[in-house]
Amino acid sequence: MTNYLKSLGHKAPKNAVANYLTWFEDAYFLFTVRLFSASYGRSNVNPKKIYSIDHALIRSVTSGILVNNGHLLENIVFIALRRQKGDIYYYKTAANQEIDFFVKGRQQKNKLIQVCETLAHPLTRQRETLSLENAMNELGLSEALIVTREESEEIILKNRIIKVIPAWKFLLETGMNE
Repeated sequence: MTNYLKSLGHKAPKNAVANYLTWFEDAYFLFTVRLFSASYGRSNVNPKKIYSIDHALIRSVTSGILVNNGHLLENIVFIALRRQKGDIYYYKTAANQEIDFFVKGRQQKNKLIQVCETLAHPLTRQRETLSLENAMNELGLSEALIVTREESEEIILKNRIIKVIPAWKFLLETGMNE
């Protein structure tokens, strides 16, 4: 965030940016998500992902060129996850592949969730499934989830399953688990 503001020509000391983010979180305006790591220091040193309470706000403050529907979908999924009990992180595999959400459940099992507008492009499909497969192996999970705009299927990988579900179904199921 600091580097982005500096690239726009603004003076942005790290302490000031950190304070603003804390204030925005206290006001339930923005939320930050840390990297999942057994090391608290590593978790805090890595960049945090930022989500807005109102995904429409993102559209209102960015130009049409900068709006990415995949990121908007990810923001909507985050807000739905936040309503559930559990700690939300993002995860990086040993191969440096990023998983959008790792939900460390308190009463439910841990979940890996990737958000992608569509898996129609073969390279996107390969990237998303490979990163989830690696994360499942590292964390010892047998199931993961990809939330898309409208696709639905089950991808079987050896003894692991990746469920692909449309966002509307994810939002309905998440709302029922509250």
